[in-house]
Amino acid sequence: MEYVQFGKTGATVSRLGFGGAALGVKNYIRPYDPLSEESRDTAHKALETALELGVTYFDTAPAYGDGVSETIFGDVLGGLDPGRIFLATTCVPTDYDGVMRSVEGSLKRLRRDYVVLLQIHGGTYTDERARKILAPQGMAEAMEKLKADGVARFIGFTSEDNNRAAFDFIDCGCFDAVQLCYNFIFQHPYEPSRPFGSLLAAEKQGLGIASMRAPTSGAFQRWIKMIRPDDDFDYGPALVQFVFSNPLVDVVLVGMRSPERVRQNVAIANNLAGRIDLRALHRRSAADS
Repeated sequence: MEYVQFGKTGATVSRLGFGGAALGVKNYIRPYDPLSEESRDTAHKALETALELGVTYFDTAPAYGDGVSETIFGDVLGGLDPGRIFLATTCVPTDYDGVMRSVEGSLKRLRRDYVVLLQIHGGTYTDERARKILAPQGMAEAMEKLKADGVARFIGFTSEDNNRAAFDFIDCGCFDAVQLCYNFIFQHPYEPSRPFGSLLAAEKQGLGIASMRAPTSGAFQRWIKMIRPDDDFDYGPALVQFVFSNPLVDVVLVGMRSPERVRQNVAIANNLAGRIDLRALHRRSAADS
């Protein structure tokens, strides 16, 4: 397993991260019932397999199945030595007191006294929402209080966007880490030929960087079926390798529901020969060679 320092946190983490959405959300991407006994047993075994194969970064959220994903994580990870894993969860955009209540519930489900990384669970932030989060007695201040009290070792945010709010969060000095949507289809955080993008800005500020949706959440596969209906090639490993190939990405989060899927993704992560040269990919002329 490949390991890396997670930005300015100084923590060493596995580059392959275990994404928790697939365990907690019903019918996420494919038919799935997280409340069935069979699914729960398979999910537990997937987490155990990830631990055995060297995965140390585990990411979940109370929003994944209304706490179901956190509960599944807690079943397996709750009794472990806290120093053995890097456990991340989130809280949805709310007020100061809402952050405190959210984290209290998360800790109970995770069976932990603290989380390593607490993140704002965000898709899109408007400028107004970002200002409220960063304002006195806002979310950021609540998270900084939890960090000072040792309830969260580090704090960060997640974002699907490359908008002003994302850059305001990166530049505010409040956060230690960011989780960005970055993959072959959604490359908006990284435009190296300009250069421009929230991924580049986060690296400049020394934030730990995790990526979500490495396999494109099925978007690439749907596009292929639209233009090549008979194409049955498995593009999944190449899509994940594309994200691994970006040296600015510390952790590549991938959802995994079964031990078999964990082993497949660990094999992809360990196949360094499968990485590509992103500079060559973005080259536009012979002069750039």
